[in-house]
Amino acid sequence: MQTKYNPGRVIIIAEAGVNHNGDIDMARRMVRAAREAGADYVKFQTAVPELVISSIAPKAEYQKETTGAGESQLDMCRAIHLPLSDYAGLKALCEEEGIGFMSTPFDLVSIDLLAEVGQDYFKIPSGEITNLPYLRRVAAVGRPVILSTGMSTLDEIEDAVRILTGTHDRYPSQSRLTRDDIWVLHCNTQYPTPMNDVNLRAMLTIGERLGVRTGYSDHTVGIEVPVAAVALGAGMIEKHFTLDRNLPGPDHKASLEPHELAAMVRSIRNIEQALGSAEKQVSVSEAPNIEVARKSIVAARPISKGEVLTEENITVKRPGSGISPMRWDEIIGTAAVRDFGYDELITL
Repeated sequence: MQTKYNPGRVIIIAEAGVNHNGDIDMARRMVRAAREAGADYVKFQTAVPELVISSIAPKAEYQKETTGAGESQLDMCRAIHLPLSDYAGLKALCEEEGIGFMSTPFDLVSIDLLAEVGQDYFKIPSGEITNLPYLRRVAAVGRPVILSTGMSTLDEIEDAVRILTGTHDRYPSQSRLTRDDIWVLHCNTQYPTPMNDVNLRAMLTIGERLGVRTGYSDHTVGIEVPVAAVALGAGMIEKHFTLDRNLPGPDHKASLEPHELAAMVRSIRNIEQALGSAEKQVSVSEAPNIEVARKSIVAARPISKGEVLTEENITVKRPGSGISPMRWDEIIGTAAVRDFGYDELITL
């Protein structure tokens, strides 16, 4: 895949995450489903659960609702993560299928593993935006970065961007990145996100304040919010999907099924075309309708040659193939060059 950004085309990431439930065959099926839906990338989540989650870490409320409260967060994640050895094969499958591969690392070991496997972008999840050792390690890899911003303030996002670019006075890092290498995705980390908490306009504020490319990582139900984000100017969209929303696991309920993912991709591609350029001009499709919809100056009654044209004997009607009504003042008071019948186009 190419890392160069095409401003006219939104990058669409189908977030498989851990919706494979730790089953490599299901993960492979998700690669193919994302490609068939038209996504640019399929993205997984890579972690060594013991390096990410302590034994006393509680589940989020949405995780309790979807997977129960009986097991710990650590035990839940142990059951749904793939072993590190599976990711090279997933990347190879993506190359065969013609879709970009990405995976979000959640610990330093996973960062190093994915740097070796290779991917166009390193995705930083919202929970790591205040993890200094993590940010430094990603910055050192030197690949373009996608930064999700759920649960964060603008100042925290700015700190993370400065660490990633090696420009933070307080938190130095070894980085080869510039702000042009960084995408910042507006995000809300609730599954699903209530509509009144989406706050899409914050995406615009992020771009204006930080001088970075912006997009949107969506956790709402449905597809209208990511489509709206594209209309607002998002250049990248990330959306969770699953093969079946009824599968067990923490993220399935807030995910799209394959046919819905395909509908989102189609809608985004339509909006891309609809946005067009900033120039207002007559389009190719509407040009033939000018003559039909606009009007010309016509005879309001029979007019004899030499008769003076007045507001009583001429009027304005369709079609627009004659003299434009914009010339009304020029025509009034002139003499008819010939006889004109009722509704006939006036000529000079």
